[in-house]
Order: sequence, then structure tokens, then C-alpha cells
Amino acid sequence: MATDTTVERKRRAPSTTSRTRTRLQGDSSIYITIFVALVAVGFTLGPIIYLALGGFRTNGQLAADPTGLPDPWVWQNYWNILTQGNFWQYTLNSLIVAVATTAGVVLFGTMAAYPLARYSFRGREGIFIIFTAGLMFPLTVAIFPLFLLIQDLGWVGGYWGLIVPQVAFALPVTVIIMRPFLAALPDELEEASFMDGLTRVGFFFRMVLPLAKPGMVTVGVLAFLGSWNGYLLPLVILTGRDAPTTLPLGVTQFQGQNAADFAGIMAYTFLAMIPALVFFLMMERRIVDGLSGAVKG
Repeated sequence: MATDTTVERKRRAPSTTSRTRTRLQGDSSIYITIFVALVAVGFTLGPIIYLALGGFRTNGQLAADPTGLPDPWVWQNYWNILTQGNFWQYTLNSLIVAVATTAGVVLFGTMAAYPLARYSFRGREGIFIIFTAGLMFPLTVAIFPLFLLIQDLGWVGGYWGLIVPQVAFALPVTVIIMRPFLAALPDELEEASFMDGLTRVGFFFRMVLPLAKPGMVTVGVLAFLGSWNGYLLPLVILTGRDAPTTLPLGVTQFQGQNAADFAGIMAYTFLAMIPALVFFLMMERRIVDGLSGAVKG
């Protein structure tokens, strides 16, 4: 009996070869994952690094060796751009539009998502479906009817003609992200607030907004980046002699005025990217936390 039991255990126990094979398969999958991640990082950072280094070169260096390193390093391209008043004015215009758009998206999007998440009423899901359907209509489809509407309102060539449509087109994503956050708030908290004398509006501003801060940060970052990088809507709306110019439009104007200055164009483009890159890197963890919280909710 003892001999039979020992033989049976040996049969059931995994062999050294199978354990080694499993470990090798696990190691190979890790290496493949790391390789794919490095390739993705290279494709993402490669153009940015190329632009940054290209701004430190001369046009002659770019023509002689397009993929080489600066030799010598030329700081004049960046200095010429940073000492131009137009660059800082374009940056200020983009900042005004982006901040106003972000504030509108966060406030109105949270206010729209609040009743859809907390209250039961007839047509609630239908309204939410309407917001969801807004994702199927990109800005490029509605740009010309939108221009006619803004023209009738007298907003062409001004900040409002750019801010209000950006807020409207960002509301669907905001409502979809914020609804799970607001629905996850405990009902006991709302009941206790009402017993303490808070109205629904007071509960929203004093309790809901602070507790929904992770989701608000997420939608705020997405709205800010979308507004900062927007090009088509400013191109159509910001027309006229006195119309403000945002930074993406400033890049296009600089390219048109300095078509032969490739090094200067690369420097200008990289400088225009820096604020959005820095802001995204600062808020990257908050975006991940906010999206994970929306999925859990």
C-alpha cells in the first residue's frame, strides 16, 4: 500500500520539466509585454523628442542630416519665439478659452448628471440616451450649421462663440463619467443633510461637489486638453480683424509666414505643446483614479 501511494503521488506531482516550461512561458510573456510597451512609448515620445531637438538646429543641419543631433546647439529659434509678443498673447487667449470651457463643463455637466443619477422620474433613461447619442455626432459634422447659429447670435469672432460650443460638445462625456460617481453617494448622507435643513441646491453645492471631486478633476482635465488643442472650431469661429487667436491657430500662422524656416516651425510647435504636456503629466494619476472610480460605480 505504501509503495502504491508513493507511486500515485509521483504521478500527481508536476514534473520539473513542466514547472520549468511554465516559468519560461511566464518570463517570455513579460518580455513581450515590456517590448510592446517600449515600442508604444517610442511611437508616442519619438515625434515630440524630434520636434524638441529640431528646434535646436539650423535649417542647414536639418537639410544635411534630418535625423541627426544638434551640432552645434542653436538656441536662437526658441529665443526668437519667446521674445515675440504674439506668442504670449496667443497663449493667453488659449488659456482664457480653456479655463472658461473647463469651468462650464465641470459645473453644468455635474448639474446635468446629478438628477440622472440620484432621482427616479419618467424619461430619465431617455434623457441619458440623448446625452449618450451626442457622442455619435462629432464637431466636424455640425461645424457649418453651428457657424450659422453662432453667427445669428452675434458671437462670431469672440470668446463666447468658442466657449459655449466646446462646453456643449463636452457634456456627453462628462455626464457619462459623472453619473456613476453621483449614483454611488449613500442615500443616508442625503437624508441626513435634508434633516439638517439643507435644500437640494445646498446639498449639491456643499456635499455633492466636494465628494465628486475625483470625477470632476477627470472631466476637467479632458475638457481643458480638448479646448487647448482645438483647431477646427477656432478656425471657423475666430474670424475677423479683431478676433482673438488661439495657440493652434498661431502655429498655423507662423508656418504660413515662415514656410522655409523648418527649424523655427519645429521650435514653435514644440513650445505650443509644452503647456498641454505639462498639465497632462501633472494630472495623469488623477485621470486614472477618476476613470477607475467611474468604472467601479
